Amino acid sequence: MTDAVSALAGLGWSAFFQSQLDLTEIDTSLPVRVLAVHRNALEVDGGDGPERLVMTGNALDLEVTVGDWLIAGRDTRRPLRVLERRSVFQRRAAGTGRAVQLIAANVDTLFIVSSCNRDFNVPRLERYLALAKEAGVTPVVVLTKADQCEAPQDFRRRAETILPGLLAETVDARDPSALSGLALWCGPGQTVALVGSSGVGKSTLVNTLADETDLRTAAARAGDDRGRHTTTGRMLHRLSAGGWLLDTPGMRELQLFDVDSGIEAVFEDILTLAARCRFKDCQHDTEPGCAVQAAIEAGTLEPERLSRYRKLASEERRNSQSLAERRTQQRSFGKMCKTVMRTKRAHRGEF
Repeated sequence: MTDAVSALAGLGWSAFFQSQLDLTEIDTSLPVRVLAVHRNALEVDGGDGPERLVMTGNALDLEVTVGDWLIAGRDTRRPLRVLERRSVFQRRAAGTGRAVQLIAANVDTLFIVSSCNRDFNVPRLERYLALAKEAGVTPVVVLTKADQCEAPQDFRRRAETILPGLLAETVDARDPSALSGLALWCGPGQTVALVGSSGVGKSTLVNTLADETDLRTAAARAGDDRGRHTTTGRMLHRLSAGGWLLDTPGMRELQLFDVDSGIEAVFEDILTLAARCRFKDCQHDTEPGCAVQAAIEAGTLEPERLSRYRKLASEERRNSQSLAERRTQQRSFGKMCKTVMRTKRAHRGEF
């Protein structure tokens, strides 16, 4: 392997991206990884270290996010096109329609960070798991503040029961030796993203994994174990083990949008039961022959899990509708109400 190819591999380059290169581009352009996105510029690395590319002309039309691979002019240093992504996290953009905002691309593993205290929240973990499954990345639950808990393994076992095969690690985010269990996902060429509520130690985790001290951290409030947001930028950090780690405020704000297959993956047990119901349109309430309710009565399915599934599925459907569709539904409902009221007044002889 040449030094140039080795350097690209260390950035996450693989055969998946190599296969997208046009032979005519090899002599005139080069691939670069996006490390950070600024208003009119990108910080990238093509194997020779970080450099800044200015977005001008047609480059301004490119939809670029942190983690993307770009083809840039070798001499002009102008971004030309974005390579197809292996994975992507996105959210609905403000405004009307179905426009989406890209948050991160080409992530291999999602560290879902919680802590061994009152922040541990199963519904929140299920939400993040659905996002990971939809994006096609490997989820790993990282439980911080294990050093402040008498029985951290209890939290680990609770996390691992949420989804078959789910991996969970209990750590002290301040201790590098305690993070050895995460090394498998942090090696050269690997890209990890972080999600989790404020105060669980995400910035501390980044600092320790990256062997940095430049990220601000803030202590959790003593009253409720909740913290304050300290990450304000979106960028990739080089890990001491050779991989890359993304910590961005945008990941905290991801809503369930077009993640129906992700929800199905997280709640596969319920969907498997639903397939055995007597009626295809079973609502899993009081219908005869409902396999879901039978499992609840037998104690093999918690009713709270069914409620959480319904809530997430409903939220996903609502968020996946365009604002225009919602307004159309609202207008239709309003017209129906007016028609009903006119009919009632007509029956009473009112005009």
